[in-house]
Amino acid sequence: MLYLKPVNLAVQHLGSSVPVNQTKVMFFLCLRSDNKVTVNFINRDGEKITVKGSPGDSLLDVVINEDLDFDGFGACEGTLACSTCHLIFDEEMYKKLGPITDEEMDMLDLAYGLTDTSRLGCQICLTKSLEGMVAKVPESVADIRQTKDGSS
Repeated sequence: MLYLKPVNLAVQHLGSSVPVNQTKVMFFLCLRSDNKVTVNFINRDGEKITVKGSPGDSLLDVVINEDLDFDGFGACEGTLACSTCHLIFDEEMYKKLGPITDEEMDMLDLAYGLTDTSRLGCQICLTKSLEGMVAKVPESVADIRQTKDGSS
């Protein structure tokens, strides 16, 4: 079944977000099914964590739904107002992820450890073609609530 998934984009002005009622909303056409997709995360310690997500969910949704403990991950809750859900992919998987928006590119510019294959987890919509994907969580996070090395 196809459905539209709303994604809130907080509008930034001089470093602060405007109220929610003024946010821009984008819709991603996602495929929703009961079949699960295997996702492998490599955490900051290099440990591989294998979980399952539903097609149509974002990688941020998977992290939240599976209660994965990645410090500072997804601080803006998927509103595309930060870069804390920054993930790194291999070249082959990166090419399967679909187009990147200007808004996502702007947020990625704020990410620590940015690579040519970096994306934001809140913007990656799971599909069966991503089965077995590996997503590496960078060693550092750009989160104003924490220091650069991830400690509080």
